[in-house]
Parts: sequence; structure tokens; C-alpha cells
Amino acid sequence: MSLHLDATPAHGPTDAARQALPPRPPRTLRSRLTALDIKGSPYLYVAPFFIIFALFMLYPLGYTLFVSTRNWQLGAQTSTSVGWSNYVELYHDHDFWNSVGNTFGIFVISTIPQLLMALFLANLLNRALRGRTLLRIGIVAPIVTSTAVIGLVFNQLYSKDFGLINYLLHFVGVHHIDWKASKVASWSALATMVNWHWTGYNTLIYLAGMQTIPKDIYESASLDGARPITQFWRITVPMLRPTIVFTVIISTIGGLQLFGEPALFGSGSNYLGGGSLHQFQTVTMYLLQEMFNRSRLGYAGAIAWVLFLLILITSVLNFLIVRRINSDK
Repeated sequence: MSLHLDATPAHGPTDAARQALPPRPPRTLRSRLTALDIKGSPYLYVAPFFIIFALFMLYPLGYTLFVSTRNWQLGAQTSTSVGWSNYVELYHDHDFWNSVGNTFGIFVISTIPQLLMALFLANLLNRALRGRTLLRIGIVAPIVTSTAVIGLVFNQLYSKDFGLINYLLHFVGVHHIDWKASKVASWSALATMVNWHWTGYNTLIYLAGMQTIPKDIYESASLDGARPITQFWRITVPMLRPTIVFTVIISTIGGLQLFGEPALFGSGSNYLGGGSLHQFQTVTMYLLQEMFNRSRLGYAGAIAWVLFLLILITSVLNFLIVRRINSDK
């Protein structure tokens, strides 16, 4: 007894079967537009971002790189090509590396305490406290305060002869400090300005991240006998890893571009100098000094590109360090 099975070959229908199929109806204009909408709509939706990114990010970066290879005086209509001479000069520029050291010094002593204080305050505000709304408003107040007002207030606080800080230090036996005369004093004063201004911003970000953590996890930990401090380090901090990475990167970008606070902390017409000995002159202040005071547009372009690379490298390193620390917990 034999069985005969009719099966279509694995490679598809035969020519005879294909000829027996009814012909496909012609595609109408509506069907073509529908297919184009399905395929093209995703690209159309994301196109505005890439257009804006190209206009306001890629083009300025490319044009700044072009300017950095020119000998171009501010206001001049023509320029001459100098290749990489501006970068070679920048490598041997003592004032530039002094501004780099100042920038990183202020960044380190301001950003690390700032993020730690923000994390502590966010954890405090995440609990059921009396007057919690009032405390949150107090956290927001420095964020909306103008940088110019902050500079004016802190200039008065850190005045050498009549400042409140020196007045309070007098009671513990510390003589009047000239807060603008040395690196340590000026960096400390600027760090308090930056921390007062931006700690609340990072606090709100951490608080928003903490409120997304399920409460069941904390209840289970409490039943297992975990203390609040243990819950903070074992539950809150690890689950805030993406938020912490975000604030570290944003703080790095902002810290290395620091300009408003040190410029307002300076005095006189040479406010971009960062003190008589450039003791608190940041990279952005040096950049603007070269551009406007010395009219060296090409050299300022080279400074801008090196600053961009420093921010990029530092941000990547901070990201890797924070991710490594969090993964070890």
C-alpha cells in the first residue's frame, strides 16, 4: 500500500501554480501613501531633534574648529590659516593651564559635597516630616535666584573688612581673611556660592528618583530588621544609580563651564582676570578674556575645543567611576 502526498516544494510554488494565482490588483494612490506613511513617519518624527542638533551643536562645533586653525582678530573681515599653531601655543601657555587647575579645583571641592548634601536632603525630604512643603520651597528658592544677585550677596558676605563671614570667624580667633587673595580662600568662597545655588536642583532630581522606588521594598526590609541607614545605602542608593550618573554628568558639564560665580566674585574692570594673580580664573573666563580683551578669536576657538575635550573625557571617567562604585555595592 502506498501513499501519495501532494506537497508544495520547500522553495515555494511552482511556475504552474504561480500562473494559476490571480493577478495582484494594481496599487492605488491611497495604498502607496499608506505604505509611505508607515515607513517614513518614524524618521519624520525624530527629524526635528537631529535638525536642531545639527544646527545648534554640530555646526558650531565644526565652525569653532575651523576658527581655531586661523589667525583671526575679533572684528576682522579676513583671516589667515595657521594650522595647529594655536593648539601648540596653548600647550605651552602657563595662564591656560593655571585656569584649568583653578577650574578643576573649584569643581572638585564644590561638586562632591554638593551631590552628597543633595542626596542627604532628598532622603530627608522623602520622609514624613512636619513642614515638608515649606522645606521643599526653601530648597527651590536658590535655584530661581539670579546669579547676579547671588554674586552680590556673597561678595558682601566674603568682604575682607566688613563681611559677615570674617565677623563670625573673629569669635573663634581667626583674623580677617582676604577671600580673593589666595587660591584656597577664593576656591572655598566660590564653592559655597556654587553649592548654595545648585544643591537644591540636584536635591529635587534625587527626590523625584526616590519617589519612584516602591515602598514595599522598604517595608520588607523593615520587617527583616534593616535600620533606616542600612536601607539608605543598600536600597536607595543602588536603585538611584541612573539618577546619580545623570547628576554627576550634568554637574561635570556645568562645573567645568563655571563662569558666572567667579566672574561676579571678581571686582573692577578686570573681572575676567580672576584676581590679581589669576588665582580663581576659570577656563571660560580665560576664553572670554582672549576673545574680547585681546581680540584673539582663533586662539579662543582653540581654548573652546580643548575645553570641550576636557569636559568629554572627565564626563566619561566620572560615568565609569560611578557605575563601578554602584556595581560593587
